[in-house]
Amino acid sequence: MFKISIFLFLLFGYIVSCSDVVQEDPKSNVNTYYKKGLYWLDAGKPDSSFYYFEKAKEQFLIVKDSFNIARSLINMGINQYDLGDFFGAQETSLEASKYLNSQNIAHSVLLCNLYNTIANAADEMQQYNQAIPYYSLAIQYATNRDHTLMCENNLAVCLRNAKRYDESIKLSEEILAKTPKGSKDYAKFLNNLAKTKWTADHAYNPTPAYHTALNIRLKENDLWGQNSSFATLSKYFEGRDMDSSIYYLSKQYDIAKKINSADDQLNALRGLVQSSSEYSQRYLKTYLTLNDSIQNARTAAKNQFALIRYESEKSKAQNLKLEKENEKKESHLIIQRIGIGFLLFSIVLGVFWYKKRKQRLELEAQNKIKENQLHLSKKIHDVVANGIYRVMTEIEYKEDIDREGVLDKLDDMYQKSRDISHDVEEQTLTEVPFSEKLADLLKSFASDHRRVLIAGNEEDLWARLSKRAKEEVTHVLQELMVNMKKHSQADQVVIRFEKQGNQSEIFYQDNGIGLAHSKTYGKGLSNMVSRIEGIGGEIIFVREEGKGLSVKINIPIL
Repeated sequence: MFKISIFLFLLFGYIVSCSDVVQEDPKSNVNTYYKKGLYWLDAGKPDSSFYYFEKAKEQFLIVKDSFNIARSLINMGINQYDLGDFFGAQETSLEASKYLNSQNIAHSVLLCNLYNTIANAADEMQQYNQAIPYYSLAIQYATNRDHTLMCENNLAVCLRNAKRYDESIKLSEEILAKTPKGSKDYAKFLNNLAKTKWTADHAYNPTPAYHTALNIRLKENDLWGQNSSFATLSKYFEGRDMDSSIYYLSKQYDIAKKINSADDQLNALRGLVQSSSEYSQRYLKTYLTLNDSIQNARTAAKNQFALIRYESEKSKAQNLKLEKENEKKESHLIIQRIGIGFLLFSIVLGVFWYKKRKQRLELEAQNKIKENQLHLSKKIHDVVANGIYRVMTEIEYKEDIDREGVLDKLDDMYQKSRDISHDVEEQTLTEVPFSEKLADLLKSFASDHRRVLIAGNEEDLWARLSKRAKEEVTHVLQELMVNMKKHSQADQVVIRFEKQGNQSEIFYQDNGIGLAHSKTYGKGLSNMVSRIEGIGGEIIFVREEGKGLSVKINIPIL
Protein backbone atom coordinates (compact mmCIF):
# COMPACT_ATOMS: atom_id res chain seq x y z
CA MET A 1 0.00 0.00 0.00
CA PHE A 2 3.08 2.30 -0.04
CA LYS A 3 2.05 3.70 -3.41
CA ILE A 4 -0.53 6.00 -1.78
CA SER A 5 1.02 6.68 1.63
CA ILE A 6 2.70 9.95 0.65
CA PHE A 7 -0.28 11.03 -1.43
CA LEU A 8 -2.72 10.48 1.42
CA PHE A 9 -0.39 12.27 3.82
CA LEU A 10 -0.26 15.31 1.51
CA LEU A 11 -4.02 15.37 1.05
CA PHE A 12 -4.60 14.78 4.75
CA GLY A 13 -2.41 17.78 5.50
CA TYR A 14 -4.37 19.88 3.03
CA ILE A 15 -7.71 18.82 4.47
CA VAL A 16 -6.62 19.65 8.02
CA SER A 17 -5.09 22.95 7.00
CA CYS A 18 -8.18 24.08 5.12
CA SER A 19 -10.59 23.06 7.88
CA ASP A 20 -10.83 26.61 9.20
CA VAL A 21 -10.54 28.27 5.79
CA VAL A 22 -13.02 26.61 3.42
CA GLN A 23 -16.58 26.63 4.76
CA GLU A 24 -19.69 26.56 2.62
CA ASP A 25 -21.84 27.63 5.57
CA PRO A 26 -20.56 30.17 8.15
CA LYS A 27 -22.45 28.26 10.84
CA SER A 28 -20.72 24.98 9.93
CA ASN A 29 -17.76 24.23 12.21
CA VAL A 30 -15.58 21.18 12.52
CA ASN A 31 -17.23 19.35 15.41
CA THR A 32 -15.54 17.56 18.30
CA TYR A 33 -16.13 14.14 16.79
CA TYR A 34 -14.30 15.16 13.62
CA LYS A 35 -11.28 16.37 15.59
CA LYS A 36 -11.17 13.08 17.50
CA GLY A 37 -11.34 11.21 14.20
CA LEU A 38 -8.28 13.15 12.95
CA TYR A 39 -6.46 12.47 16.21
CA TRP A 40 -6.94 8.70 16.03
CA LEU A 41 -6.14 8.66 12.30
CA ASP A 42 -2.83 10.37 13.07
CA ALA A 43 -2.26 7.95 16.00
CA GLY A 44 -2.66 4.92 13.68
CA LYS A 45 -5.94 3.66 15.16
CA PRO A 46 -8.19 3.27 12.11
CA ASP A 47 -11.08 1.61 13.96
CA SER A 48 -11.36 4.40 16.55
CA SER A 49 -10.86 7.01 13.83
CA PHE A 50 -13.64 5.44 11.73
CA TYR A 51 -16.02 5.50 14.71
CA TYR A 52 -15.54 9.22 15.36
CA PHE A 53 -15.74 10.17 11.70
CA GLU A 54 -19.05 8.29 11.52
CA LYS A 55 -20.32 10.28 14.53
CA ALA A 56 -19.03 13.50 12.97
CA LYS A 57 -20.83 12.71 9.73
CA GLU A 58 -24.13 12.30 11.60
CA GLN A 59 -23.62 15.71 13.24
CA PHE A 60 -22.86 17.34 9.90
CA LEU A 61 -25.95 15.71 8.40
CA ILE A 62 -28.11 17.42 11.03
CA VAL A 63 -26.85 20.87 9.99
CA LYS A 64 -26.75 19.86 6.29
CA ASP A 65 -23.03 20.65 5.96
CA SER A 66 -22.33 18.71 2.77
CA PHE A 67 -18.66 19.73 2.55
CA ASN A 68 -17.80 18.31 5.97
CA ILE A 69 -20.03 15.27 5.42
CA ALA A 70 -17.85 14.49 2.40
CA ARG A 71 -14.65 15.08 4.39
CA SER A 72 -15.80 12.66 7.09
CA LEU A 73 -16.71 9.98 4.56
CA ILE A 74 -13.40 10.39 2.69
CA ASN A 75 -11.44 9.87 5.91
CA MET A 76 -13.61 6.83 6.72
CA GLY A 77 -12.73 5.42 3.28
CA ILE A 78 -9.02 5.97 4.00
CA ASN A 79 -9.39 4.03 7.28
CA GLN A 80 -11.09 1.16 5.47
CA TYR A 81 -8.41 1.09 2.78
CA ASP A 82 -5.58 1.08 5.35
CA LEU A 83 -7.07 -2.04 6.99
CA GLY A 84 -7.62 -3.89 3.72
CA ASP A 85 -11.37 -3.33 3.40
CA PHE A 86 -11.00 -2.30 -0.24
CA PHE A 87 -14.61 -2.83 -1.29
CA GLY A 88 -15.83 -0.89 1.74
CA ALA A 89 -13.38 1.92 0.95
CA GLN A 90 -14.84 2.22 -2.56
CA GLU A 91 -18.42 2.28 -1.29
CA THR A 92 -17.71 4.95 1.32
CA SER A 93 -15.74 7.13 -1.12
CA LEU A 94 -18.51 6.93 -3.72
CA GLU A 95 -20.99 7.93 -1.03
CA ALA A 96 -18.83 11.01 -0.34
CA SER A 97 -19.02 12.06 -4.01
CA LYS A 98 -22.78 12.63 -3.62
CA TYR A 99 -22.08 15.58 -1.33
CA LEU A 100 -19.53 17.33 -3.58
CA ASN A 101 -19.93 19.68 -6.52
CA SER A 102 -17.49 19.06 -9.37
CA GLN A 103 -17.93 22.70 -10.48
CA ASN A 104 -16.84 24.08 -7.10
CA ILE A 105 -13.06 24.55 -6.99
CA ALA A 106 -13.13 24.29 -3.20
CA HIS A 107 -14.25 20.68 -3.60
CA SER A 108 -11.49 19.71 -6.05
CA VAL A 109 -9.00 18.41 -3.49
CA LEU A 110 -11.66 16.21 -1.90
CA LEU A 111 -12.72 14.87 -5.30
CA CYS A 112 -9.08 14.16 -6.13
CA ASN A 113 -8.69 12.29 -2.83
CA LEU A 114 -11.81 10.14 -3.09
CA TYR A 115 -11.19 9.17 -6.74
CA ASN A 116 -7.61 8.23 -5.87
CA THR A 117 -8.85 6.06 -2.98
CA ILE A 118 -11.40 4.33 -5.24
CA ALA A 119 -8.70 3.70 -7.87
CA ASN A 120 -6.19 2.38 -5.32
CA ALA A 121 -8.77 0.00 -3.87
CA ALA A 122 -9.59 -1.32 -7.36
CA ASP A 123 -5.86 -1.71 -8.07
CA GLU A 124 -5.38 -3.69 -4.85
CA MET A 125 -8.23 -6.00 -5.94
CA GLN A 126 -6.45 -6.38 -9.33
CA GLN A 127 -9.31 -4.62 -11.13
CA TYR A 128 -6.85 -2.55 -13.13
CA ASN A 129 -9.12 -1.55 -16.01
CA GLN A 130 -11.62 -0.19 -13.50
CA ALA A 131 -8.91 1.68 -11.58
CA ILE A 132 -7.45 3.54 -14.59
CA PRO A 133 -10.48 5.86 -15.25
CA TYR A 134 -10.63 6.80 -11.56
CA TYR A 135 -6.90 7.68 -11.55
CA SER A 136 -7.60 9.93 -14.55
CA LEU A 137 -10.37 11.65 -12.59
CA ALA A 138 -8.05 12.10 -9.61
CA ILE A 139 -5.48 13.77 -11.90
CA GLN A 140 -8.23 15.99 -13.36
CA TYR A 141 -9.13 17.36 -9.90
CA ALA A 142 -5.55 17.62 -8.54
CA THR A 143 -4.99 21.18 -7.33
CA ASN A 144 -1.19 21.42 -7.24
CA ARG A 145 1.97 19.93 -8.75
CA ASP A 146 2.66 17.45 -5.94
CA HIS A 147 -0.85 16.01 -6.05
CA THR A 148 -0.72 15.75 -9.84
CA LEU A 149 2.63 13.94 -9.84
CA MET A 150 1.52 11.48 -7.16
CA CYS A 151 -1.72 10.68 -9.01
CA GLU A 152 0.15 10.30 -12.30
CA ASN A 153 2.65 7.96 -10.63
CA ASN A 154 -0.18 5.84 -9.22
CA LEU A 155 -1.66 5.68 -12.73
CA ALA A 156 1.72 4.66 -14.19
CA VAL A 157 2.00 1.81 -11.65
CA CYS A 158 -1.56 0.67 -12.46
CA LEU A 159 -0.79 0.70 -16.19
CA ARG A 160 2.22 -1.50 -15.45
CA ASN A 161 0.03 -3.89 -13.45
CA ALA A 162 -2.40 -3.95 -16.39
CA LYS A 163 0.58 -4.88 -18.66
CA ARG A 164 0.19 -1.66 -20.68
CA TYR A 165 3.95 -1.17 -20.47
CA ASP A 166 4.48 1.39 -23.26
CA GLU A 167 1.89 3.76 -21.76
CA SER A 168 3.33 3.27 -18.28
CA ILE A 169 6.92 3.96 -19.41
CA LYS A 170 5.91 7.06 -21.38
CA LEU A 171 3.99 8.51 -18.42
CA SER A 172 6.78 7.66 -15.94
CA GLU A 173 9.39 9.39 -18.13
CA GLU A 174 7.18 12.50 -18.30
CA ILE A 175 6.81 12.49 -14.50
CA LEU A 176 10.55 12.02 -13.97
CA ALA A 177 11.36 14.93 -16.31
CA LYS A 178 9.24 17.28 -14.14
CA THR A 179 10.85 16.18 -10.84
CA PRO A 180 14.01 17.72 -9.29
CA LYS A 181 16.93 15.28 -9.35
CA GLY A 182 18.11 14.02 -5.99
CA SER A 183 14.72 14.44 -4.30
CA LYS A 184 12.72 11.70 -2.61
CA ASP A 185 10.09 11.92 -5.34
CA TYR A 186 12.80 11.59 -8.01
CA ALA A 187 14.05 8.40 -6.35
CA LYS A 188 10.50 7.02 -6.18
CA PHE A 189 9.67 7.77 -9.81
CA LEU A 190 13.06 6.53 -11.06
CA ASN A 191 12.67 3.26 -9.18
CA ASN A 192 9.15 2.74 -10.61
CA LEU A 193 10.31 3.52 -14.16
CA ALA A 194 13.20 1.02 -13.93
CA LYS A 195 10.88 -1.63 -12.52
CA THR A 196 8.41 -1.12 -15.38
CA LYS A 197 11.14 -1.34 -18.03
CA TRP A 198 12.49 -4.56 -16.48
CA THR A 199 8.99 -6.05 -16.16
CA ALA A 200 8.34 -5.29 -19.83
CA ASP A 201 11.73 -6.64 -20.97
CA HIS A 202 13.81 -8.87 -18.68
CA ALA A 203 16.84 -8.20 -20.89
CA TYR A 204 16.90 -4.65 -19.48
CA ASN A 205 19.24 -4.14 -16.50
CA PRO A 206 17.48 -1.99 -13.87
CA THR A 207 20.18 -2.21 -11.19
CA PRO A 208 21.95 1.13 -11.99
CA ALA A 209 18.64 2.99 -11.62
CA TYR A 210 17.70 0.91 -8.56
CA HIS A 211 20.99 1.78 -6.83
CA THR A 212 20.70 5.46 -7.77
CA ALA A 213 17.25 5.58 -6.18
CA LEU A 214 18.48 3.65 -3.11
CA ASN A 215 21.45 6.01 -2.58
CA ILE A 216 19.11 9.02 -2.64
CA ARG A 217 16.82 7.35 -0.13
CA LEU A 218 19.72 6.44 2.16
CA LYS A 219 20.97 10.02 2.00
CA GLU A 220 17.51 11.43 2.76
CA ASN A 221 16.87 8.80 5.48
CA ASP A 222 13.69 7.86 3.60
CA LEU A 223 12.81 4.58 5.34
CA TRP A 224 9.66 3.95 3.31
CA GLY A 225 11.64 4.56 0.14
CA GLN A 226 14.42 2.21 1.29
CA ASN A 227 11.80 -0.44 1.94
CA SER A 228 10.61 -0.10 -1.68
CA SER A 229 14.17 -0.21 -3.07
CA PHE A 230 15.10 -3.35 -1.13
CA ALA A 231 11.87 -5.03 -2.34
CA THR A 232 12.58 -4.27 -6.02
CA LEU A 233 16.23 -5.32 -5.75
CA SER A 234 15.33 -8.62 -4.07
CA LYS A 235 12.76 -9.30 -6.78
CA TYR A 236 15.29 -8.59 -9.54
CA PHE A 237 17.90 -10.96 -8.09
CA GLU A 238 15.36 -13.70 -7.41
CA GLY A 239 16.38 -16.60 -9.67
CA ARG A 240 19.60 -14.78 -10.71
CA ASP A 241 21.65 -14.46 -7.56
CA MET A 242 19.94 -16.04 -4.57
CA ASP A 243 22.47 -14.67 -2.07
CA SER A 244 21.81 -11.11 -3.23
CA SER A 245 18.06 -11.69 -3.18
CA ILE A 246 18.23 -13.01 0.39
CA TYR A 247 20.43 -10.06 1.42
CA TYR A 248 17.93 -7.48 0.16
CA LEU A 249 14.98 -9.43 1.60
CA SER A 250 16.68 -9.32 5.01
CA LYS A 251 17.28 -5.58 4.63
CA GLN A 252 13.64 -5.05 3.66
CA TYR A 253 12.44 -7.08 6.64
CA ASP A 254 14.54 -4.97 9.05
CA ILE A 255 13.27 -1.69 7.54
CA ALA A 256 9.66 -2.92 7.46
CA LYS A 257 9.85 -3.60 11.20
CA LYS A 258 11.17 -0.07 11.81
CA ILE A 259 8.33 1.58 9.86
CA ASN A 260 5.85 -0.88 11.38
CA SER A 261 4.54 -2.05 7.99
CA ALA A 262 3.00 -5.47 8.57
CA ASP A 263 2.34 -6.09 4.85
CA ASP A 264 5.96 -5.39 3.89
CA GLN A 265 7.23 -7.59 6.74
CA LEU A 266 4.99 -10.34 5.45
CA ASN A 267 6.24 -9.95 1.86
CA ALA A 268 9.87 -10.06 2.99
CA LEU A 269 9.27 -13.11 5.20
CA ARG A 270 7.47 -14.87 2.35
CA GLY A 271 10.49 -14.36 0.11
CA LEU A 272 12.91 -15.57 2.80
CA VAL A 273 10.80 -18.68 3.52
CA GLN A 274 10.71 -19.56 -0.18
CA SER A 275 14.41 -18.85 -0.77
CA SER A 276 15.99 -21.85 0.95
CA SER A 277 15.37 -24.54 3.53
CA GLU A 278 17.64 -22.73 5.99
CA TYR A 279 15.54 -19.54 5.95
CA SER A 280 12.33 -21.51 5.66
CA GLN A 281 12.97 -23.14 9.04
CA ARG A 282 14.10 -19.88 10.62
CA TYR A 283 11.28 -17.61 9.47
CA LEU A 284 8.31 -19.90 8.74
CA LYS A 285 6.81 -19.68 12.22
CA THR A 286 7.22 -15.89 12.28
CA TYR A 287 5.61 -15.63 8.84
CA LEU A 288 2.61 -17.78 9.79
CA THR A 289 2.08 -15.93 13.07
CA LEU A 290 2.26 -12.52 11.41
CA ASN A 291 -0.01 -13.60 8.54
CA ASP A 292 -2.64 -14.91 10.96
CA SER A 293 -2.38 -11.72 13.00
CA ILE A 294 -2.89 -9.50 9.94
CA GLN A 295 -5.84 -11.51 8.65
CA ASN A 296 -7.51 -11.58 12.07
CA ALA A 297 -6.96 -7.85 12.54
CA ARG A 298 -8.42 -7.03 9.13
CA THR A 299 -11.39 -9.31 9.61
CA ALA A 300 -12.04 -7.75 13.02
CA ALA A 301 -11.71 -4.26 11.52
CA LYS A 302 -14.17 -5.02 8.70
CA ASN A 303 -16.64 -6.40 11.24
CA GLN A 304 -16.10 -3.35 13.42
CA PHE A 305 -16.70 -1.00 10.49
CA ALA A 306 -19.92 -2.84 9.65
CA LEU A 307 -21.02 -2.76 13.30
CA ILE A 308 -20.36 0.99 13.56
CA ARG A 309 -22.40 1.65 10.41
CA TYR A 310 -25.14 -0.66 11.67
CA GLU A 311 -25.38 1.10 15.04
CA SER A 312 -25.45 4.46 13.28
CA GLU A 313 -28.28 3.36 10.97
CA LYS A 314 -30.10 1.85 13.95
CA SER A 315 -29.84 5.15 15.83
CA LYS A 316 -31.17 7.05 12.82
CA ALA A 317 -34.06 4.60 12.54
CA GLN A 318 -34.93 5.10 16.21
CA ASN A 319 -34.86 8.88 15.76
CA LEU A 320 -37.15 8.60 12.76
CA LYS A 321 -39.47 6.41 14.80
CA LEU A 322 -39.62 9.03 17.56
CA GLU A 323 -40.30 11.73 15.00
CA LYS A 324 -43.13 9.71 13.54
CA GLU A 325 -44.58 9.09 17.00
CA ASN A 326 -44.48 12.83 17.73
CA GLU A 327 -46.15 13.56 14.42
CA LYS A 328 -48.79 10.99 15.28
CA LYS A 329 -49.49 12.67 18.63
CA GLU A 330 -49.80 16.06 16.96
CA SER A 331 -52.18 14.55 14.41
CA HIS A 332 -54.34 13.19 17.23
CA LEU A 333 -54.53 16.64 18.81
CA ILE A 334 -55.60 18.14 15.48
CA ILE A 335 -58.24 15.44 15.00
CA GLN A 336 -59.66 16.15 18.47
CA ARG A 337 -60.22 19.80 17.47
CA ILE A 338 -62.18 18.89 14.34
CA GLY A 339 -65.91 19.51 14.43
CA ILE A 340 -68.47 16.90 15.44
CA GLY A 341 -69.96 16.86 11.98
CA PHE A 342 -66.75 15.66 10.31
CA LEU A 343 -66.30 13.11 13.10
CA LEU A 344 -69.77 11.65 12.45
CA PHE A 345 -69.04 11.55 8.73
CA SER A 346 -65.79 9.66 9.44
CA ILE A 347 -67.63 7.14 11.63
CA VAL A 348 -70.26 6.49 8.94
CA LEU A 349 -67.57 6.14 6.31
CA GLY A 350 -65.63 3.78 8.58
CA VAL A 351 -68.66 1.56 9.17
CA PHE A 352 -69.35 1.40 5.44
CA TRP A 353 -65.72 0.50 4.71
CA TYR A 354 -65.72 -2.13 7.46
CA LYS A 355 -68.81 -3.84 6.04
CA LYS A 356 -67.38 -3.84 2.54
CA ARG A 357 -64.08 -5.19 3.80
CA LYS A 358 -65.83 -7.90 5.81
CA GLN A 359 -67.82 -8.95 2.75
CA ARG A 360 -64.67 -9.03 0.64
CA LEU A 361 -62.79 -11.12 3.21
CA GLU A 362 -65.69 -13.57 3.53
CA LEU A 363 -65.86 -13.92 -0.26
CA GLU A 364 -62.10 -14.47 -0.44
CA ALA A 365 -62.35 -17.10 2.33
CA GLN A 366 -65.13 -18.91 0.47
CA ASN A 367 -63.16 -18.85 -2.77
CA LYS A 368 -60.11 -20.15 -0.93
CA ILE A 369 -62.13 -23.02 0.52
CA LYS A 370 -63.46 -23.91 -2.93
CA GLU A 371 -59.99 -23.70 -4.40
CA ASN A 372 -58.60 -26.00 -1.69
CA GLN A 373 -61.46 -28.44 -2.20
CA LEU A 374 -60.80 -28.55 -5.94
CA HIS A 375 -57.07 -28.95 -5.34
CA LEU A 376 -57.69 -31.75 -2.83
CA SER A 377 -60.13 -33.45 -5.18
CA LYS A 378 -57.54 -33.41 -7.98
CA LYS A 379 -54.90 -34.84 -5.68
CA ILE A 380 -57.14 -37.65 -4.41
CA HIS A 381 -58.09 -38.56 -7.97
CA ASP A 382 -54.57 -38.32 -9.46
CA VAL A 383 -52.47 -39.59 -6.59
CA VAL A 384 -54.60 -42.05 -4.62
CA ALA A 385 -57.19 -43.40 -7.07
CA ASN A 386 -54.89 -43.71 -10.09
CA GLY A 387 -52.04 -45.01 -7.96
CA ILE A 388 -54.18 -47.77 -6.43
CA TYR A 389 -55.54 -48.64 -9.86
CA ARG A 390 -52.00 -48.97 -11.16
CA VAL A 391 -51.12 -51.42 -8.36
CA MET A 392 -54.31 -53.38 -9.04
CA THR A 393 -53.36 -53.60 -12.73
CA GLU A 394 -49.94 -55.03 -11.90
CA ILE A 395 -51.49 -57.66 -9.58
CA GLU A 396 -54.15 -58.57 -12.16
CA TYR A 397 -51.81 -59.15 -15.14
CA LYS A 398 -48.59 -60.40 -13.59
CA GLU A 399 -48.39 -64.08 -12.77
CA ASP A 400 -45.33 -63.68 -10.54
CA ILE A 401 -46.24 -61.00 -8.04
CA ASP A 402 -43.37 -59.14 -6.39
CA ARG A 403 -44.77 -59.06 -2.87
CA GLU A 404 -42.13 -56.65 -1.57
CA GLY A 405 -42.51 -54.36 -4.57
CA VAL A 406 -46.31 -54.25 -4.16
CA LEU A 407 -45.95 -53.53 -0.45
CA ASP A 408 -43.47 -50.73 -1.21
CA LYS A 409 -45.88 -49.16 -3.68
CA LEU A 410 -48.79 -49.46 -1.25
CA ASP A 411 -46.63 -47.90 1.46
CA ASP A 412 -45.76 -45.09 -0.95
CA MET A 413 -49.49 -44.57 -1.59
CA TYR A 414 -50.04 -44.47 2.18
CA GLN A 415 -47.36 -41.83 2.62
CA LYS A 416 -48.78 -39.74 -0.23
CA SER A 417 -52.30 -39.95 1.18
CA ARG A 418 -50.95 -38.72 4.53
CA ASP A 419 -49.24 -35.84 2.73
CA ILE A 420 -52.53 -34.90 1.10
CA SER A 421 -54.21 -34.72 4.52
CA HIS A 422 -51.58 -32.19 5.54
CA ASP A 423 -51.75 -30.41 2.15
CA VAL A 424 -48.04 -30.82 1.39
CA GLU A 425 -46.26 -31.54 -1.85
CA GLU A 426 -45.50 -35.17 -2.63
CA GLN A 427 -41.83 -36.01 -2.36
CA THR A 428 -40.05 -39.10 -3.54
CA LEU A 429 -38.03 -40.79 -0.84
CA THR A 430 -35.18 -41.63 -3.19
CA GLU A 431 -33.68 -39.66 -6.01
CA VAL A 432 -34.46 -41.64 -9.17
CA PRO A 433 -34.04 -40.04 -12.63
CA PHE A 434 -37.35 -38.72 -13.88
CA SER A 435 -37.08 -40.62 -17.16
CA GLU A 436 -36.79 -43.92 -15.24
CA LYS A 437 -39.75 -43.12 -12.98
CA LEU A 438 -41.83 -42.21 -16.03
CA ALA A 439 -40.83 -45.35 -17.88
CA ASP A 440 -41.67 -47.47 -14.83
CA LEU A 441 -45.11 -45.85 -14.64
CA LEU A 442 -45.93 -46.43 -18.31
CA LYS A 443 -44.59 -50.00 -18.44
CA SER A 444 -46.71 -50.96 -15.45
CA PHE A 445 -49.75 -50.84 -17.75
CA ALA A 446 -48.30 -53.46 -20.11
CA SER A 447 -49.64 -57.02 -19.94
CA ASP A 448 -49.63 -60.27 -21.88
CA HIS A 449 -52.26 -58.94 -24.28
CA ARG A 450 -51.21 -55.26 -24.32
CA ARG A 451 -47.93 -53.77 -25.56
CA VAL A 452 -46.71 -50.38 -24.34
CA LEU A 453 -43.99 -48.88 -26.58
CA ILE A 454 -41.91 -45.89 -25.37
CA ALA A 455 -39.57 -43.81 -27.56
CA GLY A 456 -37.36 -40.77 -26.90
CA ASN A 457 -37.68 -40.85 -23.09
CA GLU A 458 -34.16 -39.54 -22.43
CA GLU A 459 -33.12 -37.74 -19.25
CA ASP A 460 -31.79 -34.75 -21.24
CA LEU A 461 -35.34 -34.10 -22.45
CA TRP A 462 -36.46 -33.36 -18.88
CA ALA A 463 -33.37 -31.53 -17.62
CA ARG A 464 -34.78 -27.99 -18.07
CA LEU A 465 -38.37 -28.75 -17.02
CA SER A 466 -39.44 -27.50 -13.58
CA LYS A 467 -40.41 -29.84 -10.80
CA ARG A 468 -44.04 -28.78 -11.12
CA ALA A 469 -44.06 -29.43 -14.88
CA LYS A 470 -42.67 -32.94 -14.35
CA GLU A 471 -45.34 -33.68 -11.74
CA GLU A 472 -48.11 -32.48 -14.03
CA VAL A 473 -46.77 -34.58 -16.95
CA THR A 474 -46.69 -37.63 -14.66
CA HIS A 475 -50.30 -37.12 -13.56
CA VAL A 476 -51.53 -36.52 -17.13
CA LEU A 477 -49.81 -39.60 -18.58
CA GLN A 478 -51.03 -41.71 -15.66
CA GLU A 479 -54.59 -40.49 -16.32
CA LEU A 480 -54.27 -41.36 -20.03
CA MET A 481 -53.01 -44.85 -19.22
CA VAL A 482 -55.76 -45.45 -16.64
CA ASN A 483 -58.44 -44.33 -19.13
CA MET A 484 -56.86 -46.53 -21.78
CA LYS A 485 -56.94 -49.51 -19.43
CA LYS A 486 -60.53 -48.89 -18.31
CA HIS A 487 -62.23 -47.88 -21.54
CA SER A 488 -60.22 -48.19 -24.76
CA GLN A 489 -59.86 -51.99 -25.23
CA ALA A 490 -56.51 -51.18 -26.84
CA ASP A 491 -53.83 -53.87 -27.23
CA GLN A 492 -51.08 -51.50 -28.37
CA VAL A 493 -50.04 -48.12 -26.96
CA VAL A 494 -47.23 -45.88 -28.26
CA ILE A 495 -45.83 -42.92 -26.31
CA ARG A 496 -43.15 -40.84 -28.05
CA PHE A 497 -41.17 -37.94 -26.58
CA GLU A 498 -39.41 -35.27 -28.65
CA LYS A 499 -37.73 -31.90 -28.15
CA GLN A 500 -38.54 -29.24 -30.75
CA GLY A 501 -36.88 -25.86 -30.22
CA ASN A 502 -37.98 -24.43 -26.88
CA GLN A 503 -40.66 -26.99 -26.14
CA SER A 504 -41.06 -30.65 -25.31
CA GLU A 505 -43.61 -32.65 -27.30
CA ILE A 506 -45.36 -35.81 -26.13
CA PHE A 507 -47.31 -37.99 -28.59
CA TYR A 508 -49.75 -40.62 -27.26
CA GLN A 509 -51.57 -43.08 -29.53
CA ASP A 510 -53.49 -46.31 -28.96
CA ASN A 511 -55.52 -48.60 -31.23
CA GLY A 512 -58.58 -48.76 -29.01
CA ILE A 513 -62.16 -47.66 -29.63
CA GLY A 514 -61.31 -43.96 -29.36
CA LEU A 515 -63.46 -41.14 -27.99
CA ALA A 516 -67.00 -40.51 -29.20
CA HIS A 517 -67.57 -36.96 -30.52
CA SER A 518 -70.76 -36.74 -28.52
CA LYS A 519 -69.07 -37.56 -25.22
CA THR A 520 -68.07 -34.64 -23.01
CA TYR A 521 -64.87 -34.57 -20.96
CA GLY A 522 -65.03 -36.47 -17.69
CA LYS A 523 -63.32 -35.25 -14.52
CA GLY A 524 -60.05 -37.02 -15.39
CA LEU A 525 -59.80 -35.56 -18.90
CA SER A 526 -60.79 -32.10 -17.63
CA ASN A 527 -58.04 -32.31 -15.04
CA MET A 528 -55.55 -33.18 -17.79
CA VAL A 529 -56.45 -30.06 -19.75
CA SER A 530 -56.25 -27.77 -16.71
CA ARG A 531 -52.93 -29.28 -15.61
CA ILE A 532 -51.22 -28.78 -18.98
CA GLU A 533 -52.63 -25.29 -19.42
CA GLY A 534 -51.53 -24.49 -15.86
CA ILE A 535 -47.89 -24.89 -16.88
CA GLY A 536 -48.32 -22.86 -20.09
CA GLY A 537 -48.72 -25.89 -22.35
CA GLU A 538 -51.30 -27.24 -24.79
CA ILE A 539 -53.05 -30.62 -25.05
CA ILE A 540 -54.83 -31.72 -28.22
CA PHE A 541 -57.20 -34.74 -28.42
CA VAL A 542 -57.80 -36.29 -31.86
CA ARG A 543 -61.20 -37.99 -31.75
CA GLU A 544 -61.55 -40.86 -34.25
CA GLU A 545 -64.24 -43.16 -32.92
CA GLY A 546 -63.36 -46.76 -33.60
CA LYS A 547 -59.82 -45.83 -34.75
CA GLY A 548 -58.10 -45.32 -31.45
CA LEU A 549 -57.09 -42.17 -29.56
CA SER A 550 -54.29 -39.71 -30.44
CA VAL A 551 -53.12 -37.04 -28.02
CA LYS A 552 -50.43 -34.40 -28.54
CA ILE A 553 -49.02 -32.43 -25.62
CA ASN A 554 -46.76 -29.38 -26.05
CA ILE A 555 -44.88 -28.08 -22.99
CA PRO A 556 -42.69 -24.94 -23.07
CA ILE A 557 -39.12 -25.31 -21.81
CA LEU A 558 -38.17 -22.48 -19.46
